[in-house]
Amino acid sequence: MLKEPLWTKPFVLLILSNLFLFLSLEMLLPTLPVFAADKGGSDAQIGLIIGLFTYSAVVVRPFVGMASDKFGKKLLLILGVVICLIGTASYYAAVTIVMMLMLRIVHGVGFGISTTLYGTVASDIIPASRRGEGMGFFGTGNAVAISLGPFLGIWLMEEFGFSALFIVGACILLLAVIFTSFVKGDSKEERAQAKIAAAEPTSLLLRFVEPKALMPSLLGLLVGLSLGGVISFITLFGKEAGVQNIGFFFLVLALSEFLIRFVSGRIFDTRGRFWVLFPAAIFCIVGCVILYMTKSTGMLLLAAVFYGAGFGAIFPGLQAWVIDRVEPKRRGVATATFYNAFDIGIGSGAMLLGLVATWSNYETMYLVSSVFFIIYLIVYYGYEKHLKKTSLLEAGKRP
Repeated sequence: MLKEPLWTKPFVLLILSNLFLFLSLEMLLPTLPVFAADKGGSDAQIGLIIGLFTYSAVVVRPFVGMASDKFGKKLLLILGVVICLIGTASYYAAVTIVMMLMLRIVHGVGFGISTTLYGTVASDIIPASRRGEGMGFFGTGNAVAISLGPFLGIWLMEEFGFSALFIVGACILLLAVIFTSFVKGDSKEERAQAKIAAAEPTSLLLRFVEPKALMPSLLGLLVGLSLGGVISFITLFGKEAGVQNIGFFFLVLALSEFLIRFVSGRIFDTRGRFWVLFPAAIFCIVGCVILYMTKSTGMLLLAAVFYGAGFGAIFPGLQAWVIDRVEPKRRGVATATFYNAFDIGIGSGAMLLGLVATWSNYETMYLVSSVFFIIYLIVYYGYEKHLKKTSLLEAGKRP
């Protein structure tokens, strides 16, 4: 039996445009904290800069589904990327921390719109029988961005300064706009169906939250709590620990994340989500513990291997699980629910772990970040055990 085609032109265009969006973002993750520190920002204020970006994305996402029903997914997606472009290009004008915080809000709004619709459009294109595999490959754009973005960002910052960093970031987003413009928009029939679905009577809560996505979203929240600290402070951690070549951490992290997707997506589709989501969290814990003990570049890169493999399997696995649980017309709300939880985790983790770093040091912060994955394992194992018990009870009641 022939598999349904996965590598279609719209799918490839979406992967590339999603790559450019995240490449620009990842360039700023290790460099913007340095920019803020140069402006006199403390660790707590740097965490707030990360957090405000996240929370502005969270606030706008619930309205994306309704807006896309009215204006179309493609038009709204392009608008979101353009807002990101404006925010990125304007950072150099931020001469104070307050101005930087305001720009982070603008950038976060664009990011919230873009990420919600990229995931929704991709899930519409990917065949249902290959969703785990397809979402895994779609996320390779994120993996490549995690490797090239921080590496490129640090290089631009050190060699040419912050102005070049922000200009290049804006140019990359311009490429994202161009690639997205070639993706076919919603058909008239799809727009009509979306309007009919939007007109159906439903509660205010269901317009913003998809209940079926709550469990994978809770797990995404816990993943984000750890990731927010791991990524945001890694450059400053390198200076504190005296570790050189921090940029290679991101290179190895993304390479590990990229390679694991060739295996994890197929395991998800053939053996089930547990065999991806549970072991991957253990890999992340190992990565955090190694970061805690890191005193050399070799240990730093080993931590990147484990954390990258774990996150690279978890994130697309949770995305595929969310899409599998809902009807097509609820994918936008479900995707927004998941990304909101994940981004709340990123923002809260950056602020919380930033305080931990202020009170202690970055080594302790990374050890604390592993606790979120321990909670993840407990919650997820309990959920799967409850499902199994419930299914056995229902099977016993059948005649």
